[in-house]
Amino acid sequence: MVRIIDYQKRQNENEESFFVLELQGDIAMVLSQTTGNYYATAKRTFVTSTFNEETCKSLLGKELPGSIVKEECDPFDHVVEETGEEITLAHRWVYSPDEVSEAKPDSTTLHPELQKAKVEQFSENGVPEPEMNF
Repeated sequence: MVRIIDYQKRQNENEESFFVLELQGDIAMVLSQTTGNYYATAKRTFVTSTFNEETCKSLLGKELPGSIVKEECDPFDHVVEETGEEITLAHRWVYSPDEVSEAKPDSTTLHPELQKAKVEQFSENGVPEPEMNF
């Protein structure tokens, strides 16, 4: 699950305003390579929206199915706010909704009685053949 934690007003190249929603994933404990201590963090990303500001305000705190995942991209420079250090990254964090199961039945989604059915149990005339256990 991800949570809508904030929103921002931005402008596109035509100077038209729109709002983006800031999403935050679950908390994760990360081991610092510098201090050797764990710290709590969460992945964050922004998604564009067609909502007005009032709607964005009303969505704060709402949880959505999905997660924030790492996506490879062309390298770009990034300044770490806390240290001022400039680094080059080749990934970004993006929202990925939980995959919706399509209507492709398999042995894990079939009713238990249907999982037991064997092709040999059915005849070509549509009348089931008696099951024979040896």
